[in-house]
Amino acid sequence: MTKTPVVMTIAGSDSGGGAGIEADIKTIASHGLHGAVAITSVTSQNTTGVLSTFDLPTEVIANQIDAVCNDMDVKWAKSGMLSSSEIITTVTKMVKKYGLKLVVDPVMAAEAGGDLLKEDALSALKEELLPISQVVTPNINEATALSGMNISNIEDAKKAARTIAATGVKTVIVTGGHLDASDIVYESENERFTIIPGEFVKGGTHGSGCTYSTSLASHLACGKTIDEAAKGAKDFVVHAIQGSQSVGKGVAPVNPLAKLQHNTDK
Repeated sequence: MTKTPVVMTIAGSDSGGGAGIEADIKTIASHGLHGAVAITSVTSQNTTGVLSTFDLPTEVIANQIDAVCNDMDVKWAKSGMLSSSEIITTVTKMVKKYGLKLVVDPVMAAEAGGDLLKEDALSALKEELLPISQVVTPNINEATALSGMNISNIEDAKKAARTIAATGVKTVIVTGGHLDASDIVYESENERFTIIPGEFVKGGTHGSGCTYSTSLASHLACGKTIDEAAKGAKDFVVHAIQGSQSVGKGVAPVNPLAKLQHNTDK
């Protein structure tokens, strides 16, 4: 019997179910893979914003990764909310320990509002985690913070991607949801840019960054090339936005099951 590939998400929990590990698990399952988790933080969060956050002890985070990786064959993982430099250092050590191929979603703020990254953690992210990672998927605001550059067009995004890649990360994907909906893929090893065009669609966007990065990791875990994975992840998140449903008073969460439901209805 062929084993189902396992993708691990190392991220925070969203009590509202729209982002974080809750969105990640649904996304991984939608790709036909098995999702495992290491929870880094517990957020009291809903569609209107983040009320509070509680970081788990770093030894608990490490223990979760040990438990999964000692039992399952995990090759690909994605990271989401890593709120402190201590957590980033711990995750970096564990990624090295198990040789994980990591997709980094550099979560800095919740879609509905609320900071999720402490100020001292940004340097740790750039100096410790990105150099050992395969891909980082910042949106425009996150790319601005990581590069120190203002981004107002695709050429700016390309320059920022080069700057971010100087940390050592192999591929930078600047997602265009806050620009013109085009994603900029930069592969540092061959200095190649690929532009994946898109258009804005109507729907809720809470959890879109989590869903995109997890879909990307899932495609890569299935053996897709970075271009194939980036195109597949973009298509997946577009369907998730279009299929979103309002469940609260604020920003509607994406629906990672939308594409499955659409195919079932055919």
